[in-house]
Formats: sequence, C-alpha cells, structure tokens
Amino acid sequence: MAMTPVSQRPLGAPAAGSPRDRARLHFRLKTATQLGQGLDGYVIGGIGMAMAALTADLHLGTIAQGLVGASPLIGIFFGGPAFGWLADRFGRRPVFMVDMLIFLISSVAQFFVADGTQLFLIRLVMGLAIGGEYAVGAPLLSEYAPSKGRGRLLGSLEISWYVGYALATVVGALFAEMDGGWRWSLSSGAVIAVVCLALRGGVPESARWLLSRGRTEEARTLIERYGIELDADAELADSGEQAGFRALFSRKHLRATVFAGTFWAALVLPYFAIGAFWGEVFEALNMGDNAVAALLVYAFTAVAGVTLGCLVVERIGRRRLLIPPFWITAVCLALVAMWPDVTPVVVGGFLFFIFLNAASSALTAVYPLEVFPTALRTTGVGFAAAISRVGAAIGTFLLPMGLEHVGPRFVLLVGAAVLALGGLVSHFLAPETTDMDLAHTARAGRRPR
Repeated sequence: MAMTPVSQRPLGAPAAGSPRDRARLHFRLKTATQLGQGLDGYVIGGIGMAMAALTADLHLGTIAQGLVGASPLIGIFFGGPAFGWLADRFGRRPVFMVDMLIFLISSVAQFFVADGTQLFLIRLVMGLAIGGEYAVGAPLLSEYAPSKGRGRLLGSLEISWYVGYALATVVGALFAEMDGGWRWSLSSGAVIAVVCLALRGGVPESARWLLSRGRTEEARTLIERYGIELDADAELADSGEQAGFRALFSRKHLRATVFAGTFWAALVLPYFAIGAFWGEVFEALNMGDNAVAALLVYAFTAVAGVTLGCLVVERIGRRRLLIPPFWITAVCLALVAMWPDVTPVVVGGFLFFIFLNAASSALTAVYPLEVFPTALRTTGVGFAAAISRVGAAIGTFLLPMGLEHVGPRFVLLVGAAVLALGGLVSHFLAPETTDMDLAHTARAGRRPR
C-alpha cells in the first residue's frame, strides 16, 4: 500500500536524516533489543542445566522443582500485561530501561539464595521483567523498522532468544562440576544485563507512539532526524483508538487478541514443557542418560530452526510459516507417542518437532505486534505473552508429575493436541501482513478471512 508523502501532512516532511545518526540508532536499538531477547532465553534455558544441582543443594521436592522451573513463566503472566499497559500509557522508553534494571538486580540476587522459596520468588520477579521485554522490546524495534524486511528483522530476535537459551546450556555445563556452580551460572546473566542497560540509554522514544498520543512536534523531530519510514496519515487516523485492557476484548480487537494469545501459547507450551525437563524426557524414552548432550542437541537444533524461519519469513509469508508447521509438528509428537520404543522414530520425530517448532516461533516476535494498533500495541503484545505462558507454566509444572504417574506417551499426545489446536485457530484467524506498514497490518488483523 502506497504511503502518503509526509510533506502533505501537518506533521511536516521528514528529511533523509543523518546517515550517521540513523545507523547509530539502528545499531543501538537492534543490539539492545536482541540482547534483551537473548537474556530472556538465557534465564529460561539456564534452569535446565542447574536444576539437578540446585535440587540437591536446596533439598527441593518434585513440587518445588516444578515451581522453580515455572516461576519465570508465572511472572510473565503478570509482567507482560502490566508492563505493556505502562508502555502504552507512559511510553516505550521508560519500560525499556526499567525492565533491564530488574534483570540486573535479580540476576545477581540468585547467587545468594538460601532455599527454594527465595529462588522461586527471585525468578518470579525475573519473569515480570521478561514479560516487560516481550511487551516493549519487539514493538519498539518494529516501530522504527521499515515495512520491507520487518519480519526478518523481528524474527532475528527469536534467534537471539534461542542463542541465549543455548548459551545458558553451555555455561551451565561449564559450571556443572563446580561446587555451587549453579549459583554462578544462574547469576551470570548480570553481565548481559549490564551491557544491555548501557546500550538502552541512547534509545529515543517511539515516533509512532508519540503520534498516537498527539505529540506531533516531538514525533516530527525524530522522523526528520532519523528518516523514519511510516504512514503518518494512518497513524494519526488511529490516534483516537481506545486503549487499555478493556479494548482488547472489544468487538474491534477481539479477533486479534484471540489469535495472538492462542497461536503463541500453542507454539511454546510443548517447547517449554519438554525443554525444561528434556533430560528426564530423554531418559524416560530410553534415549540415554547424558543430560548435557541431550540439552545441547535440543538447544542447537532449535537455533537452526529459528534461523531458517527468520530467513524465509519474508519469502513465503507469515501464514505459510505458521500453519503447516503446526500440523507437521503435531504429527511428529503423535508418532513419538505411538512408537516410543522405535529409536529412529523417537530421535527423528523429536528433532523434526524441535526444528519446525522453532522455525515458526520466529513469528512470536512478529505477529502479535502487527495485529494491534500503536495505541494498543504493547498492551496487546503483553497480554498475548501472558496467555502464552499460562499454558507453558502449567505444562512445566505438571510435566514432571505427568512423566512419573502417566508416562511420556500421554504427555506427548497432549502436546500434539495443543499443536493441532494452534493450527486450526491460525487457519481461520491469521492475517497475511508481509511488507505492510504497521498501521495497515493492524487493520488486516481485524478483517475476516
């Protein structure tokens, strides 16, 4: 869709912008957002390698293990909507800074925990910050990104997440033989947080958000300085959009709310549930007892998958990257459940599930922010992140007990059913938004197919 030249608007015409200023901003914003996403994965992934050692040191039972594993996911449930609402109400930049400061403090605090309750509470707070990162990081980056190539840029954030997850596994393995090494591995995320916080200090407010709040002069200054590509007419036309949680369930936005939360939840529930206890799943399926090797295979297969998703998202479009992999991965888990004693089926099914699930997960940094208008974007993304983690937290909490009481076959069939549900919902609700300006993607999300 062609965009009206800004020179025809009261806003004023944007200059090309200083190439140096534009390059510096893009580098800081992209790097700061990617590091934030990588830190999210680092926090989630680190617990997998540390769980056995901290369980012994802190004398955790099965329920306590589940709570510690699920605590960041529970935190995201509250942090995503809360920080998302704050970012829509008070601006992207303050939340972008505060949530990283929370990461820094809580990462260090993990080193000093004395029992499971303290670790649970600290990682719960970290989950709040992860929710804030989901709510504001990708939306802020998207609001500065050009329409063409936006999907690839945002998809790269998911590569950062999986790299962070894999890096946490490597760091955990390095500290595994050290007495109390799990404390060092869990708190090592503070190093990433310090670098990320320093980068974020130079990131300005979103010009799109300023337009949505009627602050056109401030928006014009940013547009002129950085040569930002946006459809100002469409943004100004949407500036009176209703905001807040109630708006998510209005007739106008309910479709986007249901789609964003459901597809995200269906993608991450099997991944988080199986990933947090992959060593136990690996052993339960008689695939060996080398937990380090199992977690490394899991993590790096996912990195390869999400990298592919990032590379093809602009070429094949959003819907093709989302819907077919849902059905294929559901079949993969069902096959493993039906023939758990056939090693080639188990290994091939799991690896294909991990690879394709991760490829589609590139869209969790793309679709949610595209289907909501600027005035509601971070609230919508935060809420979708919260819904996605409800199922993931439940799965992470129940999976150890499920393996113990009903066995891996039932657990895998439940995962397959969740993936099939995601495919069905996405078939009817997912819009195609490739190469569209953000103001128009939100409108596409409201149209019935």
